Amino acid sequence: MAGALSADATATSPGRPRLAVTSAIGIAQILAWGSSFYLPAVLATPIARATGWSQTWIIGALSLGLLISGLISPHVGHLIQRFGGRPVLAASAILLAAGQVIQAVAPNLPVFVAAWAVLGLGMGAGLYDPAFATLGRLYGEHARGAITQVTLFGGFAATLCWPLSALLVEQVGWRGACLAYAAINILVVLPLYLFGVPREERHVRPQAEAGSGRAAPPRPRRDRPALIILGAGFTLAAGVMTIMSVNLLAMLQARGLSLAAAVGLGVMIGPAQVAGRVLEALVGRRYHPVWSLLVSAVLVAVGFAVLLGPAAIIGVGFVLYGAGSGIRSITRGTVPLALFGQEGYALLIGWLAMPSLLATAISPPIGALLLAQFGADQTLTILAAASAANILLVLPLVPLAMRRAASA
Repeated sequence: MAGALSADATATSPGRPRLAVTSAIGIAQILAWGSSFYLPAVLATPIARATGWSQTWIIGALSLGLLISGLISPHVGHLIQRFGGRPVLAASAILLAAGQVIQAVAPNLPVFVAAWAVLGLGMGAGLYDPAFATLGRLYGEHARGAITQVTLFGGFAATLCWPLSALLVEQVGWRGACLAYAAINILVVLPLYLFGVPREERHVRPQAEAGSGRAAPPRPRRDRPALIILGAGFTLAAGVMTIMSVNLLAMLQARGLSLAAAVGLGVMIGPAQVAGRVLEALVGRRYHPVWSLLVSAVLVAVGFAVLLGPAAIIGVGFVLYGAGSGIRSITRGTVPLALFGQEGYALLIGWLAMPSLLATAISPPIGALLLAQFGADQTLTILAAASAANILLVLPLVPLAMRRAASA
């Protein structure tokens, strides 16, 4: 791990406590996730019912947004590296609001899908990865605790925003709900970023960087295998977890559970994610973040294995899976920082995020295809095997992390 802070990682301004910064970003993350990624889960059916549009296209528009967010991630990392996170996160709130306004007034399905292209720009500029890059810029090698605190907030996004979305749809309809979220992003999220995130000095790029705004961060040749392994692991985990989240209820019902029972078991994942993040904050911080990454991978794999067992122990599988998923969201920001240091961290996060977000975008139709072709049990078996493969991707990083920690 890198030692003292470099000029690439700017300290916070005097009088701005770290808890105030992480709370501002954390609350903004709840609302940003709830008004974008988690929005179709509640709004898709009311939109289809009111408009007659295909529900497949309505939900598929989210995949378009995720695809765009993945493609722009390296550019977002470059902007944060050069200008700091505050203006980029503020721009994300404006983009999310613009996309929600377009949704609200969309006269037809093509315009609605186009709204998700704008929302994709907002997600790419404002969800976890840009927030982690911002915290890495602000706190350098000490950003681990701040990243964990932000994910603790983010874990409540669905818990808080799904009921809010349902209430808004009931009171003002789906178009009114979109307008309400647009107002929330402008009146709440934008000020949180502008007044809660410190301004940073502009980073002057070296001459070698000046030619391209999307160049990958220069890395020693010895880092490349670890970067490839880490990126592959993050991407595989993102695909597996997206398939799981999108097809969870369908898989449980295909195994004979009622909808009510499936929902009752599924809601255990959220609290388990938060519990996993709390455990990381209390215990994991004593150890290198790569150990948290390994624990996360093991918990997810064991969780899938338990889900393949008798119905009586399925709940245990959801708790293990949820805890592993929650810890993983932290390691997306902490492991790259610990392995490669804060030099070029924002650029690195942007490039690592791209394949993961692309995997997230294409995973829902892949999951639906697996479920249709092989059924619930075989699909769970495939996901369990992929999760076991992810453990094998993490293992080579452990000795590397230990060697670098020893030489730091």
